[in-house]
Amino acid sequence: MSFFLPAEPAEVAECVTEAAAKRVPLSITGLGSKTALGRSVKNAGCLDLSCLSGVTFYESGELVFSALAATPIDTIETMLAENAQELPFEPMSFAALYGTGSGTLGGAIMANLSGPRRIKAGAARDFVLGVKAVSGRGEAFKAGGRVVKNVTGYDLSRGLAGSFGTLAVATEVTLKVLPRGETSATLILTGLDPAPAVTALCGAMGAPADVSGAAHLPPHAARTQGFSTSITALRLEGFAPSVAGRLDQLEAMLKDLAPMARLDAPDSEQLWRAIRDVAPLAYPREKIIWKISVAPTAGPKIAETIGRAHDAKTLFDWSGGLVWLALDPCPGAAASLIRQAVWENGGGHATLIRAPAETRGGIPVFEPQPQGLAALSRRLKEAFDPYAILEPRRMWAEF
Repeated sequence: MSFFLPAEPAEVAECVTEAAAKRVPLSITGLGSKTALGRSVKNAGCLDLSCLSGVTFYESGELVFSALAATPIDTIETMLAENAQELPFEPMSFAALYGTGSGTLGGAIMANLSGPRRIKAGAARDFVLGVKAVSGRGEAFKAGGRVVKNVTGYDLSRGLAGSFGTLAVATEVTLKVLPRGETSATLILTGLDPAPAVTALCGAMGAPADVSGAAHLPPHAARTQGFSTSITALRLEGFAPSVAGRLDQLEAMLKDLAPMARLDAPDSEQLWRAIRDVAPLAYPREKIIWKISVAPTAGPKIAETIGRAHDAKTLFDWSGGLVWLALDPCPGAAASLIRQAVWENGGGHATLIRAPAETRGGIPVFEPQPQGLAALSRRLKEAFDPYAILEPRRMWAEF
């Protein structure tokens, strides 16, 4: 295997140029936390970005920073916390699901990882201001900058988010951040089934309570967090008097639906960290994990359909719009059943997040694209990576 370990950003272009000249397909890695995410592909080369670590710019007063691609997320979050700031998109860690360590900033952006706060703040790509990267030709380029209004035409810096390194190798990323709430608290409704729970979550999201997290944990998932029955959780963040007032408002609104409890800041943060990282479904390790994104009201219907054929454990996030499924190993990882259920309930997409390598190599891991979109994706890949050396077949088998 050809192994490339650039010591600084400028060397990345040299490495990719050499790989392109030899037509060596590259796996791109930072700290290796997402190696098992995507199709199982054994490439002839590896581009290790682990030396590209460190914050290169931080202006706390302007709510913006830049960091090299392999900078650990933990490092970024510690730096921001010291200034009462945070990454608004709350990127998940795969430590629980994969048994790995901390992920990197570049990995979070290239996978467009967004946690429970996405329903309020937006996705990871919404906070990307600029990126420095290297195309599959070995050409270094820069997109965006350090201010919000810096784009004319196609927003390439955000467009790379979610591309999993198949279009370009990011070497440095610039993000905007937001002030961290003074405190947080969570209102818990107990004992609800998924359908009425999602109805309650959607009602709370429509109220003027500024909910920043809305999730439902059925009994199995709830027990992993110390609860005896299902819980429906609504998180509020901000100044303490405001949080208390909005909690009262939500309690009054939902009081007839189920028994209630409140979690203060420490317990609230612990619960939402577990939800963010899908920790309630992480064990046993042999379980197959799916991530399904649909309209919120479709989530319980899809889970019920799949549950009739498999012993499926579930966790609902994003007010029901994000369904995490844990299944026992089965032929084809139940892909056909899951995607049929998604299609029959208004559409969306299903991604296989955890499964053995042979399973991930034999079925579509990401949602199959319609013919027109697949053709557009292929042309985009050819434009950025004409020799198909950057993570080929990581997302789809044909390119």
